[in-house]
Amino acid sequence: MKIRTRFAPSPTGYLHIGGCRTALFSWLFSRKHGGEFILRIEDTDLERSSRESVDAILEGMTWLGLEFDKGPFFQTERFDRYKEVIQQLLDQDKAYHCFCTKEELEALRNQQMANKQKPRYDGRCRDHKQSRDGVDPVIRFKNPSHGEVVFDDLVRGSITVQNEELDDLIIARSDGSPTYNLTVVIDDMDMGINYVLRGDDHINNTPRQINILKAIGAEPPEYAHVPMILGPDGSRLSKRHGAVSVMQYRDEGYLPEALLNYLVRLGWSHGDTEIFSIDEMIDLFDIPEINRAPASFNPEKLLWLNHYYIRNGDIKHIAHHLRWHLGQIGIDPAQGPDILTVIEAQRERCRTLVEMARSSAFLYTDSVTYDEKAARKNLKPASKEILLAAKTQLSGLVIWNNETIQQAMGNLEEMLEVKFGKIAQPLRVAVTGTSSSPSIDVTLSLLGRERTLQRISVAVDFIERTDTGARQP
Repeated sequence: MKIRTRFAPSPTGYLHIGGCRTALFSWLFSRKHGGEFILRIEDTDLERSSRESVDAILEGMTWLGLEFDKGPFFQTERFDRYKEVIQQLLDQDKAYHCFCTKEELEALRNQQMANKQKPRYDGRCRDHKQSRDGVDPVIRFKNPSHGEVVFDDLVRGSITVQNEELDDLIIARSDGSPTYNLTVVIDDMDMGINYVLRGDDHINNTPRQINILKAIGAEPPEYAHVPMILGPDGSRLSKRHGAVSVMQYRDEGYLPEALLNYLVRLGWSHGDTEIFSIDEMIDLFDIPEINRAPASFNPEKLLWLNHYYIRNGDIKHIAHHLRWHLGQIGIDPAQGPDILTVIEAQRERCRTLVEMARSSAFLYTDSVTYDEKAARKNLKPASKEILLAAKTQLSGLVIWNNETIQQAMGNLEEMLEVKFGKIAQPLRVAVTGTSSSPSIDVTLSLLGRERTLQRISVAVDFIERTDTGARQP
């Protein structure tokens, strides 16, 4: 039997980091066993669902590389099928119309709360077939009154729920639209889903859904309920902990493989191993090894992983993502040095691609803006002689590369009888605008002769203007 898993998000917002982990686990399990991974968009909440959210889900899945084998399927395109099953349940006396008003249900709930009872529908319309004028009925599933539901959760173990604890849930609203617990059951049955991996916030729905599946003569899938992700403070992960949208991590300069590697370790482990390639994840991942306890999100650990992948990842792959980040700050990577060489120079220093893009921007622009603090410290009158001497040394180079530039800087150090830092820092600020960059020989080599000499001249003019202004009464 071919394994089929699914990821079934609701398009009511962004692709959440918790949903992304669920998708990853489902995707890994299907890939490990040569199965199929299906994307289903559960968009029956017509008021909250949006095309924008659908696009965000698809964009996130594409960026992460979680390709799906079938789909995306949309529940709103399957309403006829849901109505067919609802009618089948009505015809077989396994569902019924409920004419209770909102006021009556609220009064029932208040009474149960006052009696310290669990709020639940009491089945008052279960055996009544009579309609009520002015009331559009909902349709409820006739949950078995006796017995129990037993299922082996692949993460939590055996779970038993007494049927008397389950009320008759609504499977169709008063406007005829189907509800989640019905649509998910029909979809899983029709699509041949035999393994359902989802968050443990759905665990209370599982016995209800199993009863519906049995009522329509279908075999329930295997269920695995994954614990939630907590923030560093132990509360449920939310916006106050930072980014929770998958695409926000892209925007902040994370590589998709770093995020996937981090997510797979949130609730799953293979010994003490921290770094996993995609192929290793597929080979090693297994559902029984998912932890039962909630996992805590650690932003610093994710940042560490991202830096690892920037330092060690395929340089062409990194370049593909860095080009996008350069474009976000108005930089055309074709208007400067080879981007692969830039990455090689920057990858040890930069923990995110946003950081790399910003610190490399000076290589692709005709001019730079000086950081005020760096200029005040390094572009002083005493630096003018150093910069002019550096310009003379550099302009005489026949070959422009790391080695010749390094030799010129050594000659300058001997000639001026100053420590190398006294030369490198004013020169660095002059050509980059900041006090931080790769080694000065690499920086100048990447920048090129013309831009280097032009920026030294601009820096000398800046020093002269600043000095003149300071000396005026």
